[in-house]
Amino acid sequence: MKILKADDLDHHGIVAGTIDELNIVEMIDSLVGVSEDEKITTGEAIKAMIINGLGFTNKPLSLTPQFFENCPVEILFREGVEASDFNRFKLGRALDKIHEHKSENIFAYLAGKVIEQEKVESKYCHLDTTSMSVTGKYYEDSDERAVNITYGHSKDHRPDLKQIVLETLVTQDGGVPLICKVWDGNASDDKIFKDRVKSLIENCSDWDDKILIADSKLYSEKNAENLKHLTYITRIPETIKLTNDVIEMAVLKDKWTAVSKIDDLKKYQEFKIEHYSIEQRWCVVYSKKKEEQYKETQSRKIKKEAEAISAELKHLQAERFSCEKDGYKALEERSRKWKYHEYSTKELIIHNKYKGVGKPKKDVEPQKILYQILVKGIRKKEELISKEVVLNSCYVIGTNASDEQSTSLEILNHYKEQQKVERGYRFLKDPLFFVSSLFLKKPSRIQGLLVVMTLALLVYAITERKLRQAIKAAQETLPNQINKPVKNPTLRWVFQMMSGIKRITVETNNIIEYIWLGLTEIRLKILSFFGKGVQSLYSINTG
Repeated sequence: MKILKADDLDHHGIVAGTIDELNIVEMIDSLVGVSEDEKITTGEAIKAMIINGLGFTNKPLSLTPQFFENCPVEILFREGVEASDFNRFKLGRALDKIHEHKSENIFAYLAGKVIEQEKVESKYCHLDTTSMSVTGKYYEDSDERAVNITYGHSKDHRPDLKQIVLETLVTQDGGVPLICKVWDGNASDDKIFKDRVKSLIENCSDWDDKILIADSKLYSEKNAENLKHLTYITRIPETIKLTNDVIEMAVLKDKWTAVSKIDDLKKYQEFKIEHYSIEQRWCVVYSKKKEEQYKETQSRKIKKEAEAISAELKHLQAERFSCEKDGYKALEERSRKWKYHEYSTKELIIHNKYKGVGKPKKDVEPQKILYQILVKGIRKKEELISKEVVLNSCYVIGTNASDEQSTSLEILNHYKEQQKVERGYRFLKDPLFFVSSLFLKKPSRIQGLLVVMTLALLVYAITERKLRQAIKAAQETLPNQINKPVKNPTLRWVFQMMSGIKRITVETNNIIEYIWLGLTEIRLKILSFFGKGVQSLYSINTG
């Protein structure tokens, strides 16, 4: 027996199988076309990028051939395909091609078909943006549709780097991206959100049945006219005076409804508000997380002020005043600036100054009388401190949804799910994801790559959703990182558990055979939750 080759399949078969089940390659090729002289199609090149991106090996796009060197490409793709086919020239041309056919429109088409096929609930959709920092020099792109890589407000906290902005709209069900769009690096959330709302109203006939959820950038006077025409849930900006007025009203009213099912929230109050000519419901939310954060911040401020007061009083006590009034005035001027403290006791000490030296004779009048102020007690303004904690532990969630559409508690639950789109951004920015591939020299290719990256996020979200649904249907569990059985494992962890599956190609008496290694009991259990297409890639006989 002669060993010819050892290939690592690991979790890549799950990714490839899911892409095949979703018909992504076929849909891309039908949209952009296939040339007879192509050894691999544009759809297959995009599939390779997705598998690479979800490989979590920190190999950038340019190293895609090396990524597939030890993978069974004939299993992941088809017979006749080789790792060297996925070179940077082919991948670059694939990005050019999808950009020519408007990559964002291609994504919207694919996402729509996938969501329809997988029956993803899209009533509640979350909108957000993130910035992607890039390095290096970029060639001028003749394509007028290419984004402008430039400086802007960096959500990566890297103002020294140029960037581009990515907008996504994802479903609450599974965090599946519906829409993605790449913007110039200096595009503001206000403009992006306003344009998106306008586009949804004009182009999406079914949007009347959906609810848009976004952060405070959605809610502005300029966007108010658009917001009248759809149902939204959003955080109301604290820069609006009415926001703080409503929070103070809630604190004064003190009729809170306790919350036990949402970890971050403690209680809330609802108010009927008309603002920007929109009838709304505003929920003043008391957040446990905000309370803890503000207490830490406030504690530092109180400590800093106490130290400053101590130093200030030493200087005050060293001073001598010509009259009582001046002494008290000096103390009042200083204490007026104290926010968190006040003095509890004060004492006026009289200092007689006599002419000459030595002990003065009896009945001699002092030449001058000076006054010293002593502050013997400093105390915190406990009532003010407590009130400030309450006021700064609150925020306002607003909606124009009717009571019949959503209760207050449902609104708060839906808004808390905004973390799903934020989780997607953390996924895209993970060092092991191919965000590090933003080395491309043409802005149009970077734009195309970001769309492909979001497509990888779509594949990831759908795969995780399918896995969790299958586990739930089978009433089964999988072990988590500490070997505790869970019903909703992350796909990232499941991928790690799949690491170590190999296909060994051997030759015996001129007959080629395959030996599978690493198909342990837990890995076979994981594969049982996927369809026959995925299982067949691992040569599992499903009957």
